[in-house]
Amino acid sequence: MPELPEVETTRRGVAPHLEGRCVTGVVLRERRFRQPVPENLADILLGQRLTQVLRRAKYLLFKFTQGTLIVHLGMSGSLRITTPGSPPKPHDHIELEFDDQVCLRLRDPRRFGLMLWTPEDPLQHRLLAGLGPEPWDQRFSAEYLAQLASARSVAVKSFLMDGAIVVGVGNIYASESLHRAGIHPSRPARRIALPRYAALVVAVREVLELAIGFGGTTLRDFTHNDGQPGYFRNELQVYGRAGQPCLRCGTAAPIAQRVIGQRASYFCPRCQR
Repeated sequence: MPELPEVETTRRGVAPHLEGRCVTGVVLRERRFRQPVPENLADILLGQRLTQVLRRAKYLLFKFTQGTLIVHLGMSGSLRITTPGSPPKPHDHIELEFDDQVCLRLRDPRRFGLMLWTPEDPLQHRLLAGLGPEPWDQRFSAEYLAQLASARSVAVKSFLMDGAIVVGVGNIYASESLHRAGIHPSRPARRIALPRYAALVVAVREVLELAIGFGGTTLRDFTHNDGQPGYFRNELQVYGRAGQPCLRCGTAAPIAQRVIGQRASYFCPRCQR
Protein backbone atom coordinates (compact mmCIF):
# COMPACT_ATOMS: atom_id res chain seq x y z
CA MET A 1 0.00 0.00 0.00
CA PRO A 2 1.31 3.51 -0.75
CA GLU A 3 2.52 5.04 2.50
CA LEU A 4 3.18 8.66 3.47
CA PRO A 5 6.35 9.12 1.35
CA GLU A 6 4.64 7.71 -1.74
CA VAL A 7 1.60 9.94 -1.22
CA GLU A 8 3.76 13.00 -0.58
CA THR A 9 5.79 12.19 -3.70
CA THR A 10 2.54 12.05 -5.66
CA ARG A 11 1.39 15.37 -4.21
CA ARG A 12 4.63 17.09 -5.15
CA GLY A 13 4.46 15.57 -8.61
CA VAL A 14 0.94 16.64 -9.57
CA ALA A 15 0.55 19.95 -7.71
CA PRO A 16 2.65 22.14 -10.06
CA HIS A 17 0.61 20.94 -13.05
CA LEU A 18 -2.80 21.54 -11.49
CA GLU A 19 -2.80 24.36 -8.95
CA GLY A 20 -4.53 27.47 -10.27
CA ARG A 21 -6.28 25.65 -13.15
CA CYS A 22 -10.03 25.28 -13.75
CA VAL A 23 -11.85 22.00 -14.36
CA THR A 24 -13.16 21.76 -17.92
CA GLY A 25 -14.27 18.14 -17.97
CA VAL A 26 -14.80 15.01 -15.87
CA VAL A 27 -14.67 11.45 -17.23
CA LEU A 28 -16.11 8.88 -14.83
CA ARG A 29 -15.68 5.37 -16.20
CA GLU A 30 -16.12 3.55 -12.90
CA ARG A 31 -17.75 4.67 -9.62
CA ARG A 32 -17.40 1.44 -7.65
CA PHE A 33 -14.52 2.08 -5.27
CA ARG A 34 -14.22 1.42 -1.54
CA GLN A 35 -16.99 4.01 -1.34
CA PRO A 36 -18.91 5.09 -4.46
CA VAL A 37 -17.56 8.15 -6.25
CA PRO A 38 -20.27 10.86 -6.34
CA GLU A 39 -22.29 10.33 -9.51
CA ASN A 40 -22.69 14.11 -9.89
CA LEU A 41 -18.94 14.71 -9.69
CA ALA A 42 -18.97 16.54 -13.04
CA ASP A 43 -21.75 18.88 -11.87
CA ILE A 44 -19.76 19.60 -8.71
CA LEU A 45 -16.37 20.27 -10.28
CA LEU A 46 -16.98 21.82 -13.70
CA GLY A 47 -15.80 25.43 -13.70
CA GLN A 48 -14.17 25.25 -10.28
CA ARG A 49 -10.58 26.35 -9.80
CA LEU A 50 -8.13 24.09 -7.97
CA THR A 51 -6.34 26.29 -5.46
CA GLN A 52 -4.08 23.80 -3.62
CA VAL A 53 -3.07 20.15 -3.46
CA LEU A 54 -2.40 19.21 0.16
CA ARG A 55 -1.77 16.00 2.08
CA ARG A 56 -3.13 14.82 5.43
CA ALA A 57 -1.78 11.44 6.52
CA LYS A 58 -2.20 9.21 3.43
CA TYR A 59 -5.02 11.33 2.00
CA LEU A 60 -4.60 13.86 -0.80
CA LEU A 61 -6.75 16.97 -0.48
CA PHE A 62 -7.58 18.76 -3.73
CA LYS A 63 -8.88 22.11 -2.50
CA PHE A 64 -11.26 23.82 -4.91
CA THR A 65 -13.02 27.15 -4.58
CA GLN A 66 -16.19 25.53 -3.22
CA GLY A 67 -14.89 22.48 -1.37
CA THR A 68 -12.36 19.67 -1.29
CA LEU A 69 -11.90 16.43 -3.16
CA ILE A 70 -10.53 13.79 -0.76
CA VAL A 71 -8.46 11.12 -2.51
CA HIS A 72 -6.95 7.95 -1.08
CA LEU A 73 -4.87 5.67 -3.31
CA GLY A 74 -5.87 2.47 -1.52
CA MET A 75 -3.81 -0.63 -2.29
CA SER A 76 -2.89 0.00 -5.91
CA GLY A 77 -4.02 3.48 -6.93
CA SER A 78 -1.85 6.03 -8.70
CA LEU A 79 -2.30 9.45 -10.26
CA ARG A 80 -0.85 10.46 -13.61
CA ILE A 81 -0.62 13.75 -15.46
CA THR A 82 -1.55 13.38 -19.14
CA THR A 83 -3.47 15.23 -21.84
CA PRO A 84 -7.23 15.10 -22.45
CA GLY A 85 -8.18 12.59 -25.09
CA SER A 86 -5.08 10.44 -24.74
CA PRO A 87 -5.99 6.74 -24.92
CA PRO A 88 -6.84 5.38 -21.47
CA LYS A 89 -5.02 2.33 -20.18
CA PRO A 90 -6.71 -0.52 -18.29
CA HIS A 91 -8.03 0.57 -14.89
CA ASP A 92 -7.89 4.30 -15.73
CA HIS A 93 -11.22 4.93 -14.02
CA ILE A 94 -11.45 8.69 -13.49
CA GLU A 95 -10.12 11.73 -15.35
CA LEU A 96 -10.27 15.38 -14.35
CA GLU A 97 -9.59 17.65 -17.31
CA PHE A 98 -8.23 21.14 -16.72
CA ASP A 99 -7.63 24.15 -18.92
CA ASP A 100 -4.43 24.35 -21.00
CA GLN A 101 -4.81 20.68 -21.99
CA VAL A 102 -3.90 19.15 -18.63
CA CYS A 103 -5.55 15.98 -17.36
CA LEU A 104 -5.31 14.17 -14.02
CA ARG A 105 -5.97 10.45 -14.39
CA LEU A 106 -6.69 8.02 -11.53
CA ARG A 107 -5.67 4.41 -12.14
CA ASP A 108 -6.70 1.82 -9.55
CA PRO A 109 -6.73 -1.87 -10.56
CA ARG A 110 -8.13 -3.09 -7.24
CA ARG A 111 -10.48 -0.14 -6.67
CA PHE A 112 -9.73 0.07 -2.94
CA GLY A 113 -9.11 3.80 -3.22
CA LEU A 114 -11.43 6.72 -2.54
CA MET A 115 -12.52 9.92 -4.26
CA LEU A 116 -15.03 11.81 -2.14
CA TRP A 117 -16.29 15.39 -2.13
CA THR A 118 -16.91 17.61 0.88
CA PRO A 119 -17.98 21.27 0.89
CA GLU A 120 -16.96 21.51 4.57
CA ASP A 121 -13.58 21.63 6.30
CA PRO A 122 -11.91 18.40 5.14
CA LEU A 123 -9.99 18.05 8.39
CA GLN A 124 -13.33 17.59 10.16
CA HIS A 125 -14.43 14.86 7.77
CA ARG A 126 -15.07 11.54 9.52
CA LEU A 127 -12.11 9.95 7.73
CA LEU A 128 -9.65 12.57 8.98
CA ALA A 129 -11.06 13.98 12.21
CA GLY A 130 -9.66 11.27 14.50
CA LEU A 131 -6.14 11.19 13.09
CA GLY A 132 -3.05 11.91 15.15
CA PRO A 133 -0.44 14.56 14.39
CA GLU A 134 1.84 14.53 11.37
CA PRO A 135 5.39 13.27 12.07
CA TRP A 136 6.75 16.82 11.64
CA ASP A 137 4.13 18.40 13.90
CA GLN A 138 5.54 19.86 17.13
CA ARG A 139 3.01 17.79 19.04
CA PHE A 140 4.81 14.62 17.94
CA SER A 141 7.44 14.51 20.67
CA ALA A 142 9.03 12.14 23.15
CA GLU A 143 6.80 13.48 25.93
CA TYR A 144 3.70 12.99 23.79
CA LEU A 145 4.60 9.38 23.00
CA ALA A 146 5.57 8.54 26.56
CA GLN A 147 2.32 9.95 27.93
CA LEU A 148 0.14 8.00 25.50
CA ALA A 149 2.19 4.83 26.00
CA SER A 150 2.13 4.93 29.80
CA ALA A 151 -0.81 2.55 30.04
CA ARG A 152 -0.24 0.63 26.82
CA SER A 153 1.21 -2.87 26.84
CA VAL A 154 0.96 -3.17 23.04
CA ALA A 155 4.20 -3.68 21.11
CA VAL A 156 5.87 -0.38 20.26
CA LYS A 157 5.72 -1.14 16.54
CA SER A 158 1.94 -1.50 16.66
CA PHE A 159 1.78 1.62 18.83
CA LEU A 160 3.82 3.58 16.28
CA MET A 161 1.60 2.41 13.41
CA ASP A 162 -1.60 3.56 15.13
CA GLY A 163 -2.93 6.47 13.06
CA ALA A 164 -4.54 7.97 16.16
CA ILE A 165 -1.03 8.28 17.68
CA VAL A 166 0.83 9.59 14.63
CA VAL A 167 -0.10 9.42 10.96
CA GLY A 168 1.78 7.97 8.04
CA VAL A 169 4.15 5.53 9.75
CA GLY A 170 3.22 2.33 7.96
CA ASN A 171 4.78 -1.10 8.20
CA ILE A 172 7.91 -0.44 6.16
CA TYR A 173 8.81 2.84 7.81
CA ALA A 174 7.99 1.64 11.32
CA SER A 175 10.49 -1.21 10.93
CA GLU A 176 13.12 1.14 9.53
CA SER A 177 12.57 3.81 12.20
CA LEU A 178 12.77 1.37 15.10
CA HIS A 179 16.00 -0.07 13.71
CA ARG A 180 17.49 3.40 13.37
CA ALA A 181 16.48 4.20 16.97
CA GLY A 182 17.77 0.85 18.28
CA ILE A 183 14.40 -0.22 19.70
CA HIS A 184 13.11 -3.79 19.46
CA PRO A 185 9.72 -3.75 17.69
CA SER A 186 8.05 -6.13 20.15
CA ARG A 187 9.06 -4.18 23.29
CA PRO A 188 5.92 -2.98 25.13
CA ALA A 189 5.29 0.71 24.44
CA ARG A 190 5.03 1.52 28.13
CA ARG A 191 8.51 0.07 28.82
CA ILE A 192 10.40 2.57 26.71
CA ALA A 193 12.19 5.42 28.45
CA LEU A 194 11.78 9.06 27.45
CA PRO A 195 15.29 9.38 25.88
CA ARG A 196 14.57 6.38 23.67
CA TYR A 197 11.29 7.91 22.54
CA ALA A 198 13.23 11.08 21.73
CA ALA A 199 15.52 8.99 19.51
CA LEU A 200 12.48 7.38 17.89
CA VAL A 201 10.91 10.74 17.03
CA VAL A 202 14.14 11.77 15.31
CA ALA A 203 14.39 8.41 13.55
CA VAL A 204 10.82 8.57 12.20
CA ARG A 205 11.41 12.00 10.74
CA GLU A 206 14.77 11.06 9.25
CA VAL A 207 13.48 7.87 7.66
CA LEU A 208 10.42 9.55 6.15
CA GLU A 209 12.43 12.51 4.84
CA LEU A 210 14.95 10.13 3.29
CA ALA A 211 12.17 8.07 1.72
CA ILE A 212 10.51 11.17 0.26
CA GLY A 213 13.87 12.23 -1.17
CA PHE A 214 14.10 8.89 -2.96
CA GLY A 215 10.51 9.11 -4.17
CA GLY A 216 9.09 6.41 -1.92
CA THR A 217 9.74 2.70 -1.73
CA THR A 218 7.44 1.24 -4.38
CA LEU A 219 6.45 -2.26 -3.39
CA ARG A 220 4.04 -4.07 -5.69
CA ASP A 221 1.83 -1.74 -7.75
CA PHE A 222 2.75 1.80 -6.75
CA THR A 223 4.51 4.19 -9.14
CA HIS A 224 4.95 7.95 -9.26
CA ASN A 225 2.75 10.32 -11.22
CA ASP A 226 5.27 9.93 -14.07
CA GLY A 227 5.10 6.12 -13.94
CA GLN A 228 8.57 5.69 -12.44
CA PRO A 229 9.25 3.63 -9.29
CA GLY A 230 10.56 4.94 -6.01
CA TYR A 231 14.09 4.04 -4.98
CA PHE A 232 14.05 4.04 -1.18
CA ARG A 233 13.76 0.26 -1.43
CA ASN A 234 17.49 0.33 -2.26
CA GLU A 235 18.13 2.04 1.09
CA LEU A 236 16.14 -0.32 3.32
CA GLN A 237 18.19 -1.45 6.32
CA VAL A 238 15.93 -4.20 7.69
CA TYR A 239 12.59 -4.44 5.88
CA GLY A 240 12.49 -7.49 3.63
CA ARG A 241 16.06 -8.49 4.56
CA ALA A 242 15.41 -11.48 6.84
CA GLY A 243 18.48 -13.70 7.17
CA GLN A 244 20.82 -11.10 5.69
CA PRO A 245 23.57 -9.37 7.68
CA CYS A 246 22.64 -6.29 9.65
CA LEU A 247 24.15 -3.31 7.86
CA ARG A 248 24.92 -1.70 11.21
CA CYS A 249 26.64 -4.49 13.15
CA GLY A 250 27.66 -6.79 10.27
CA THR A 251 27.36 -10.56 10.10
CA ALA A 252 27.16 -11.09 13.88
CA ALA A 253 23.37 -10.84 13.89
CA PRO A 254 21.37 -11.49 10.72
CA ILE A 255 18.08 -9.67 10.34
CA ALA A 256 15.19 -11.53 11.99
CA GLN A 257 11.54 -11.60 10.99
CA ARG A 258 8.54 -11.87 13.31
CA VAL A 259 4.83 -11.24 12.96
CA ILE A 260 3.78 -8.37 15.24
CA GLY A 261 0.21 -7.12 15.12
CA GLN A 262 -0.45 -9.35 12.11
CA ARG A 263 2.27 -7.58 10.12
CA ALA A 264 5.69 -8.86 9.10
CA SER A 265 8.33 -7.10 11.20
CA TYR A 266 12.06 -7.03 10.58
CA PHE A 267 14.74 -6.20 13.13
CA CYS A 268 18.30 -6.84 14.26
CA PRO A 269 18.32 -8.88 17.50
CA ARG A 270 21.68 -7.37 18.42
CA CYS A 271 21.18 -3.68 17.59
CA GLN A 272 17.59 -3.40 18.81
CA ARG A 273 16.73 -3.88 22.46
